Amino acid sequence: MTRDCIFCAILDGETEGSFVAATERAVAFLDILPVAPGHTLVVPRRHAVGLVDLDPEDGAELFRLGQQIAVAQWELGLAAGVNLFLADGSVAGQEIWHAHLHVIPRQPDDSVVLRVDYDAPPDRDGLDEVARRLRGALEEL
Repeated sequence: MTRDCIFCAILDGETEGSFVAATERAVAFLDILPVAPGHTLVVPRRHAVGLVDLDPEDGAELFRLGQQIAVAQWELGLAAGVNLFLADGSVAGQEIWHAHLHVIPRQPDDSVVLRVDYDAPPDRDGLDEVARRLRGALEEL
């Protein structure tokens, strides 16, 4: 547990949580400020602030469990669609400093807005240069 982490406090039973599922690596509970009924958070049991510190197996488990929860949301009629959302860093909208995946059930008439204003796409040479740089960084990992 990390001091002053609300998710660690929930995992340790120091703070209440409405639990949905648990595995060896991850736990899922309902968001206390849901944007839709069934809005679930999936968190690793091991504290990790973001993707850089997240154990790859824990990250895989977040998405595996998130997928199962999404299927359950569909089956219960809570979802006509689902968004999986993980904010990594404050500029991306992260507010709780423990990595977590939002599983957000969507309905045609909901008020959830995830919006991107797209610019004109870069030319192929620009795309290829970014791809080359990413390949090089991946080789270093």
